[in-house]
Amino acid sequence: MITEIANGVYWVGAVDWALRRFHGHELSTLHGSSYNAYLIVDNKVALIDTVWGPFRDVLIEHIKEVIDPAKIDIVVASHAEIDHSGALPAIMAHCPNAQVVVSERGMESFPRHHRHPWPLHGVKTGDSIQLGKRTLSFVEAPMLHWPDNLLTHLSQEDILFSSDALGSVPSSGVNS
Repeated sequence: MITEIANGVYWVGAVDWALRRFHGHELSTLHGSSYNAYLIVDNKVALIDTVWGPFRDVLIEHIKEVIDPAKIDIVVASHAEIDHSGALPAIMAHCPNAQVVVSERGMESFPRHHRHPWPLHGVKTGDSIQLGKRTLSFVEAPMLHWPDNLLTHLSQEDILFSSDALGSVPSSGVNS
């Protein structure tokens, strides 16, 4: 089920109810987790992150509820870790003309993790992309989670797509 979180901004990710331990088993959950992906529909269409590969069909179906995936112009990949970029091959098969936006460090990590010749566009802190009425701006956050971590801000709605930077709790004593 998709959720419109602001006008033209949709959560299109997937929920993994069976997941109990993740990130090298350092984090745990009793109630599963979500793989968050967001679709922004403007003059240009942007997808912020994908999902873990086994949930790629859920992601694609969620996108189809809003728009034809072929209309995606930009895919922002917050980092190369597979829970955020595992469905990138499937997404790019549906929108082969889309540009993949990554951090400057992502220009090195994505070709190593994903052996595909996608058109990568590196951004650094302070860079922005106009979608039409909306603007995406970027902040590099290396080692906040992964070396190539990238935060994306949707200025007009003041929405921060924080990657894995917020909401994590170590498993020591929590849900153990």
